[in-house]
Amino acid sequence: MSILKKKVLSIIDIARQLGISQSTVSFILNGKAKERRISDATTQRVLKFVEEVGYKPNLLARSFRTGKTNIIGLMVESIANPFFANLARLIEENAYKNGYKILYCSTENDSAKARELIHMFKDRHVDGYIIIPTEGIRDDVNKLAAGGASVILFDRCFEGDAIDYVVLDNFNSTYNATKHLIDQGYKHIGFVSISSLQSQMQQRLAGYEKALDDHSLQHYVKEVGFYLDTNTVVDYIVDFILRKKKLDAVIFATNYLGVSGLKAIKKAGLSIPDNLAVVCYDDLELFELHTPRITSIAQPIQEMSEQLINILLDKLASKNSINHKVTLPGKLIIRESSPKIARRKK
Repeated sequence: MSILKKKVLSIIDIARQLGISQSTVSFILNGKAKERRISDATTQRVLKFVEEVGYKPNLLARSFRTGKTNIIGLMVESIANPFFANLARLIEENAYKNGYKILYCSTENDSAKARELIHMFKDRHVDGYIIIPTEGIRDDVNKLAAGGASVILFDRCFEGDAIDYVVLDNFNSTYNATKHLIDQGYKHIGFVSISSLQSQMQQRLAGYEKALDDHSLQHYVKEVGFYLDTNTVVDYIVDFILRKKKLDAVIFATNYLGVSGLKAIKKAGLSIPDNLAVVCYDDLELFELHTPRITSIAQPIQEMSEQLINILLDKLASKNSINHKVTLPGKLIIRESSPKIARRKK
């Protein structure tokens, strides 16, 4: 027994050691003992043995036999980002309930890394892909889907392509947040975003601009690079809000820009909402705990995670060609950082 523990066992080894057929061992390990009328005594004997020796099935070999690994590849922008971390947790929970496990990784918005990770998923023979795409991998994702892979995009999509997706209604979410500030009496509303052609960022910018245009108000836009370190981003935001002296409110287009924005406002010697009203994307716990509490655009991540898994499992089960294009509304959570102008301290 001690010798067997030191080597990687196969079904052949187990069958030989117990003096039963390989097929019997295979049926038991694949949960088909009852179906194949294998006795409870034999089943328990095999299960006890594999537990004692720490047997782990060769998932790759099993995938060749069954055509499935019951693994889903999840590619996010950054698992360190609270939004993506919470989403990954919920997706993992929903996948596990349906017999799947999640293999996830971060692209850091790097196209070359994203391509390498797609190849890694292919080498691991994952059954399906949930991808938050970076710029520059549109062709790679389309080739993956054209080759028969079950793929669904999240957070951002490729307009016009026949790839399933679940996204936020970024245009209307930002439009409504900007309209909220206008209705509260703010006239000089800034918008801080990242310099990106990704669909979700372009839609957020468009929603902001449309709300201002509808009320004949001036645009104040600041874009910063994605790869800049936090201190540099904070300095850029400080410079922006001090140069644009008329600013009375700011919308931050991502949660990490929102965090940097709060630091920048403090560094600039300004206060919320006395000098600037603030709205941030994603309802982070930090925004709820901040003093004052920060008005946020919350994404329905529970519903998003359920939609992603349900659509992907449907594709895996049926291999149908139906396109699922799901756009979910955001929720504006109004807090003390965006009061009516009349209520601000003088």
